[in-house]
Amino acid sequence: MESKGLSSFALLLRFCSLVAALRFVHGDLSYSFLEEMKRESVIGNVAKDLGINPKILSSRKARLDFEGARRRFCDINMNTGDLITSERIDRESLCGKKPSCVVNVDLVLETPLELHRVSLHIQDVNDNSPKFKKDLIEMEISEMAEKGNHFSIEEAHDADIGQNAVQRYTLQKNENFILSVENNKVELVLENKLDREKLSEMNVVLTAVDGGSPQRSGTVIIHVTVLDANDNAPVFSQDVYKATLPENSPPDTLVITVSATDADEGVNADVTYDFGHMTEDDVNVFSIDPKTGEIKVIGVIDFEVKGIFELRLEAKDGLGLTSYAKVLIEVTDVNDNPPVIYLKSLSSSIPENAPPGTEVGIINVQDRDSDKNGQVRCSIQGNAPFKLVPSIKNYYSVVSTGQLDRELVSDYNISIFATDEGSPPLSSSKSVHLSVADINDNPPVFEEQSYSAYVSENNQAGSTLCRVSARDPDWRQNGTVIYSLLAAEVNGAPVSSYVSVNGDTGLIHAVRSFDYEQLRSFQVQVMARDNGSPPLSSNVSVSVLIWDVNDNSPQILYPAPEGSSFMTELVPKAAHGGSLVSKVIAVDADSGQNAWLSYHIVKSTDPGLFTIGLHSGEIRTQRDISQSDSMKQNLIVAVKDNGQPSLSATCAMYLLISDNLAEVPELKEISYEEKNSKLTSYLIIALVCVSTFFLTFIIIILGVRFCRRRKPRLLFDGAVAIPSGYLPPNYADVDGTGTLRSAYNYDAYLTTGSRTSDFKFVSSYNDNTLPADQTLRKSPTDFLEAFDESTDASQVGTYSSPSWFHVLNIICLFFAPSLTEKHIPPHVSFWRHGSITSLDYVHIFNFICTFLYCYLVKYPTS
Repeated sequence: MESKGLSSFALLLRFCSLVAALRFVHGDLSYSFLEEMKRESVIGNVAKDLGINPKILSSRKARLDFEGARRRFCDINMNTGDLITSERIDRESLCGKKPSCVVNVDLVLETPLELHRVSLHIQDVNDNSPKFKKDLIEMEISEMAEKGNHFSIEEAHDADIGQNAVQRYTLQKNENFILSVENNKVELVLENKLDREKLSEMNVVLTAVDGGSPQRSGTVIIHVTVLDANDNAPVFSQDVYKATLPENSPPDTLVITVSATDADEGVNADVTYDFGHMTEDDVNVFSIDPKTGEIKVIGVIDFEVKGIFELRLEAKDGLGLTSYAKVLIEVTDVNDNPPVIYLKSLSSSIPENAPPGTEVGIINVQDRDSDKNGQVRCSIQGNAPFKLVPSIKNYYSVVSTGQLDRELVSDYNISIFATDEGSPPLSSSKSVHLSVADINDNPPVFEEQSYSAYVSENNQAGSTLCRVSARDPDWRQNGTVIYSLLAAEVNGAPVSSYVSVNGDTGLIHAVRSFDYEQLRSFQVQVMARDNGSPPLSSNVSVSVLIWDVNDNSPQILYPAPEGSSFMTELVPKAAHGGSLVSKVIAVDADSGQNAWLSYHIVKSTDPGLFTIGLHSGEIRTQRDISQSDSMKQNLIVAVKDNGQPSLSATCAMYLLISDNLAEVPELKEISYEEKNSKLTSYLIIALVCVSTFFLTFIIIILGVRFCRRRKPRLLFDGAVAIPSGYLPPNYADVDGTGTLRSAYNYDAYLTTGSRTSDFKFVSSYNDNTLPADQTLRKSPTDFLEAFDESTDASQVGTYSSPSWFHVLNIICLFFAPSLTEKHIPPHVSFWRHGSITSLDYVHIFNFICTFLYCYLVKYPTS
């Protein structure tokens, strides 16, 4: 029993000595430095000033906590113990015109807990020049103004303080005015009377100079207009107005009403009110009625942001004379901020054999209100074996009060309550989870249930898509999170070929450039894994959504673009205004407004004849078709999308005003230039072949002619194509004469030259007398039968016409259509451009063959 009592006493002494040591090491550090220092500039060395080894700063988790601030102005170099600036510090934005600018920060060291108050005194540098509210001041002064009259000028504003603020004013030398400055009141004093007849207007330059190094200055031009009548400047009822205003006052709350009087009458006595120079923060907080002088609230009044406002007032009469005053508005605090509990340090577990008084965490309680509204009482509710031990201001240590047993209780939820002393009081609470045994039982948890990343197509490889962040409440290595991608496939390719994730930061980068037209979205799974043993992990889905960019021009489906085929539309001659003629069809691979298409006619044969639907692409007539309109109408249509910048495509539309293709003699002009060279080659080859056949035929005819001179003349059957005009209209052979048999006489009609024409077979003359108008009523089969009969010379007993000549003639006519103007380039058309076509060569050749046959064979003596 005695030994047990001694052990308890020893534990009590240990606890008391720990608390005493905790309070003993508390101390204040103070540093003074200039504003606008570069980032990572050294302010001081906290390790040296506290007398500790810099090497233990990292192991003791040294950190700085800025009270009531959202920004971190400085940080600690864990290797050297230097206190360095972490961002730009501007004294004017922090403290305004306060003579002293102090930022309080807490230096926290753990195991064992040490708390030190660090005061940062920010000194002013001359980084702001004096500045007047306006660059030009307009003043109107009567020429009757007496010598020595004073005219007020609003003083210059300098955001700096002390010696760096405005120190003196200088006035440009002139004959009429001198400068008077007393108690920051700037006035022009009339030294010599004005004479409007000599000088009706003048400009005077006023310069404000500060006392900094280097010295800065600001200028304003005072434009003075000399008037004929007397005038008096307005006078405020008070030089300084004072008012109080509760914070959180709603808009349109009346703060104070100022007034100024003018001894003049009429227009010269009309006084208007305005604010003088105001800071950017105050411009949107208050407003003044220019007629009544009522100052009202238009913005947010927050005592914790700014407790006092100093505004400059300006009163101006109808002639521009001005006087100035000042209003001081004091903001009173309202208990509108509940206490906020910050968990600064917490062990994820505590050994079950830890003695009473073991520190498991530290909390900081802050209330932005002032006086009683900011005084806070803090305590732990419930039966948990823990309590709060006050440290320095607003800091509490969470320590154990009894022996812990993991087998009985493995987890504790510690509820911390904080209440201020305002009226009515405001409170807040925070729960702390504490495990008795340190095991890796908490997987990383992502800050969001799922993530969405948006990226424009055609992005650069390596660009950042989004960032995933996961936190693990476990301690040390159990709470270190490493990010990785889960294996998967996107469009048959590994997901790693699309995106990558930084294992330390969670930043997801694009590995390739995306194409919206091929891939609009995909999902990846990101795993966050801790470094515990065994490790725990969690997954989150990241949806990558690709935005469309206007990178595809419109594609015209109909009509086909020039270079592939010509699209020709027939327009009836009787078409009325508004008739649908054709339609341009186009698509765009983009989406949204990038795929909104509009159609425009950029060029046309007759601009007033056709119109196109802006969004439909339908081509319609604007008026009725008239006889004077050209038969051929060419339209150039542009299709534009709605992207930024807009992309476009053009096509050609060929319209023929006709009711039938046969009526259009020049359709062959619509052909492709790329075929011209080939068709010309075909034409040359055809002409060479025809010439070869012609020479061969001449040689054969001459041989036959030579042979016939050596033989008695026989009776020949006619097989030459002789025009019907050379025969009597009702001709018939006389039996027994033997001069000509009508069964073997034929009329051959060649093509007339139209693109639809072809050679025609004409029926034979009968033995009996036949009318001439019946020669075209026989069918081609009848002609073939007669042709076959003509080849049988035994039936007649005479030398028949050479069938090979008919064959040659038919072959020539057979090849003629293949060389007609349907397949001939437009520039070789005889009837269109005055040159001879291949069809004309065929006609000439046929005529020559017929003539030579008749002259040499059929009628050699005629």
